[in-house]
Amino acid sequence: MDALKLIAQDSMKTEVPEINIGDVVKVHVKIQEGDKSRIQVFEGTVIAKKHGGISETFTVRRVAHGCGIERVFPVHSPVVEKVEIVRYGRVRRAKLYYLRDRVGKAAKVKEAIR
Repeated sequence: MDALKLIAQDSMKTEVPEINIGDVVKVHVKIQEGDKSRIQVFEGTVIAKKHGGISETFTVRRVAHGCGIERVFPVHSPVVEKVEIVRYGRVRRAKLYYLRDRVGKAAKVKEAIR
């Protein structure tokens, strides 16, 4: 088990931004298309964080063309290039799954004053 922990610690990123539930983030994802690669930006609200350590993930939700899209990103993945926090949110829940049922202004999260 100690060998697995050492391998996990080596592959963890050192610069991990403080992502909280309710924040609006821009996730820069590296997309590989054939022999070319490009950076695609996915902007949305963080609705969940799971696990911890090497297997930590966060779920980002956005609405595009009237259709809700959710993506789960591993925090320590080499595919995730950068995470920018656009706006801090103030919520009282650990998971914001209730936003899936809401549309328009009802799906907004209050902004935290920092």
